Amino acid sequence: MVTAARENAPYCAYTGRNVPRVLPTVVLVGRPNVGKSTLFNRMTGTRRAIVTPIAGTTRDAMRHPVPVADGGFLLTDTGGMFGSSQDPLHELVVEAGHRALATADLVVFVVDGREGLVSGDHEIAKAVRGTGKPVVLAINKTDDKRSIAGALELYRLGFDPVVEVSAEHGRGVGDLLDEVKSRLPAPVETHDDASTDEEVQHGRHTPGELAVAIVGRPNAGKSSLVNRLLREDRMIVSPVPGTTRDPVDSVFLWHRKKIRIVDTAGIRKAGRVARGGAVESLSVLLAKRAIADADVVVLVVDAIVGVTDQDAAIVGEADAAGRGIVIALNKWDLREDHSQEAAQAADDEVRRRLPFMDYAPIVHISALTGDRTPKLVEVVDRVATERRRRVTTHALNEFVNKITQAHLPVADGKRSVRVLFAAQTGVAPPTFVMFTNVAAELHFSYIRYLTNRLREEYGFAGTPIRLHVRRRSRARKGTESR
Repeated sequence: MVTAARENAPYCAYTGRNVPRVLPTVVLVGRPNVGKSTLFNRMTGTRRAIVTPIAGTTRDAMRHPVPVADGGFLLTDTGGMFGSSQDPLHELVVEAGHRALATADLVVFVVDGREGLVSGDHEIAKAVRGTGKPVVLAINKTDDKRSIAGALELYRLGFDPVVEVSAEHGRGVGDLLDEVKSRLPAPVETHDDASTDEEVQHGRHTPGELAVAIVGRPNAGKSSLVNRLLREDRMIVSPVPGTTRDPVDSVFLWHRKKIRIVDTAGIRKAGRVARGGAVESLSVLLAKRAIADADVVVLVVDAIVGVTDQDAAIVGEADAAGRGIVIALNKWDLREDHSQEAAQAADDEVRRRLPFMDYAPIVHISALTGDRTPKLVEVVDRVATERRRRVTTHALNEFVNKITQAHLPVADGKRSVRVLFAAQTGVAPPTFVMFTNVAAELHFSYIRYLTNRLREEYGFAGTPIRLHVRRRSRARKGTESR
């Protein structure tokens, strides 16, 4: 297993080398509930990290670039690595935090000004000094009189510099950024695969990146799949349902193409989510937002359990959002029968359970062993290409004329409907408009006929197709006749 070590850029699983280091790394550490995630969101200008009053909400280490003048840095939010915790996954959270800490160029030690100096802070102070990395002490929650005495106590930890901040209100965060920047090495200039200045300034992926959201029910193997693709223990993996809470994204290279992969929380039925409390509700909301932001959505299905109604609901969200869709039947290695007949039977069952997803490719994988995970990436890339496919107007109209003559249009309440002209008006997803001689809505079965024939002729694998019907206006007819 390849670890990040000194590299904050990801390992390229398909070229066997590490991407050149781009940005220096800053890691936030501190006890649970001192405000690390609020500070992370404030410094990055995002709402990436879930913030609740519940200690131990953050589990996976989250990363996001922070733009500053003349450069930038990669900020990492860690879970509560120190102090007592009721979280059953606390040991795994600690491991993930220490891995993140090993990559740091600088540590921001976050403490709570209202609580003052507590024993857990001494433990953390000893740990961060042991790394040999520069440390900035950030005293958070210094926005009321209650914090004055506590803040004075925290100066006794002996760190320099010390910055008093209020992450919730933004006070002092600019001073913290100045202190951090002054102690960081300059970003390393790179070639080819490096992030551009524009990326750093705006904190987003470049237009050429392919955004992939990994979605599914709890315990389907989403985090294991992300770790396998990155060849790094990036995500915490455990048999406890709901391990992942924040959507965590990472970048890896595939044939010199950047793929930004987002691991999301498992999505349960709405009633169970409501009973799961505020943390789970926020996790699901952010998972759905990741679907909306993706180019391609990979639905991870437990091959032992099979497709459920909740899988159908999840993938329905992706279809409605117009995202490309790939179905990954995970844990294939645990099935007793690996024959071609068994694989076909499994595919047929998926199609039966998801009849509206007949266009989505199915890949049998094992995140545990890595079997066919390279094939999954290949299919994802192909789907991303297909959803941006454009058909020339001339070729499209010749084809539409042929298929409508072979099977005349059927419309509700209208008999003499003719498709006069067709045009592709958009991509991602492919969108077509059929102009007819009269105002009418084509029967849904005829829309399906047209969509299926378009797929047979042009592909569009793994992507929804939007097909609209419009009556051609008189002005348009007159213009075209000339």
